[in-house]
Amino acid sequence: MAKKVVLAYSGGLDTSAIVPWLVENIGCEVVAMVADVGQGAEELDGVEEKAKVTGASECHVVDLRRDFIENYVFPTLITGAIYEGRYLLGTSIARPCIAKAQVEVARKVGADAVAHGCTGKGNDQVRFEAAFAALGPDLEIIAPWREWDLRSREQLLAYLAERDIPCTSSLTKIYSRDRNLWHISHEGGLIEDPWNAPPDDAWQLTADPREAPDEPEDVAIEFRSGRPVAVNGEQLAGHELVAKLNFIAGRHGVGRVDLVENRVVGMKSRGLYETPGGTVIVEGLRGIEELTLDRETNQFRHELGLRFAKLVYEGRWFTMLRDTLSAAAETIAQRLTGEVVVRLFKGQATAVKRRSPLSLYSETFATFGADEVYNQKHAEGFIRLFSLAERIAGFNGLTLGGTAREDAALPVVTPRTGAVNAPELKPVADPIIKEGTPA
Repeated sequence: MAKKVVLAYSGGLDTSAIVPWLVENIGCEVVAMVADVGQGAEELDGVEEKAKVTGASECHVVDLRRDFIENYVFPTLITGAIYEGRYLLGTSIARPCIAKAQVEVARKVGADAVAHGCTGKGNDQVRFEAAFAALGPDLEIIAPWREWDLRSREQLLAYLAERDIPCTSSLTKIYSRDRNLWHISHEGGLIEDPWNAPPDDAWQLTADPREAPDEPEDVAIEFRSGRPVAVNGEQLAGHELVAKLNFIAGRHGVGRVDLVENRVVGMKSRGLYETPGGTVIVEGLRGIEELTLDRETNQFRHELGLRFAKLVYEGRWFTMLRDTLSAAAETIAQRLTGEVVVRLFKGQATAVKRRSPLSLYSETFATFGADEVYNQKHAEGFIRLFSLAERIAGFNGLTLGGTAREDAALPVVTPRTGAVNAPELKPVADPIIKEGTPA
């Protein structure tokens, strides 16, 4: 039985109930750990006192804003990871960062267990506990939502009221939200029905695109090895840069996503996501990719991004495979240096200018005008070699999809024995290839 537990505490309804529940049912000392990942002052004001009122012996508020953005978000960004084509993984990326800090606090205070307020239906329980397994395998894990009899918001509020524990939550707060510096997610209430359009009152970080400014705004972003380092010429630390872009892009309604996604535990869920600054950064980084990566590397990065997004979504940050993929992404990111101008207008972010000292683009070669560096006659030989397999198939009477023309002489397989009687194939003469001339 645990004697001292470090709880990932937010001050919301769930964790406010978990503190007294742990004290009463486990009989342990509870230390609250609050991770400041940029959720805003309104969620952090008075949180230490609130934790102690509910029964915590201590409350540690850990500032993780810069660590979160520079050591988790940006390394994910350079892989091109986007879950199921649209989700920029705002909640997912934060979990390993928070869990690591929680384990560090547990070591500091001599705790023998950690606890979280994740439900048994969601992804976050997997993410937290996968991190605990890697970083603190000796620590007991307590997940009250999988153990207690409380099942609803009404029951949680009644539980706190019986103990005269104040809580700012109420039955009128119909949405479940998770906010950090990178994004905010919204679930519950009317959002749960995918036939309902997103409620106007759900959005918090972004303006309604219909009411956004009628004039576009251009934002210049400087990238160095895949990391954004400056906005409009101003050098900023990662967390400051994201906060600045959130404000700029948010007023233009940029970064809204309405997604029905596949959870790790198997069910589908519908969520609304707002990632204004992140959407601008992703678009800017795409502009640098277009200039600096060759076709094969760019394609590989897309494949890498799919795999990386799955790992992050599943909470498998502290794994050998994640380290391996990150190493590959860092190598590619060495080429992602330059400047991009992204235009913001009515909910859209579009790269309109890009330049890089490492650019592979050559206007001299690409021009539709006259040039002195490219002999268009050379393309004929390239195309003939590029399509050689198709040409051979055509000579042998095969058409698209591997089917044969009616007049094609094909091998005949003898029943039972499997013997092959292959008549001699006579290729059709190639009118372009002249005798004695290499193809």
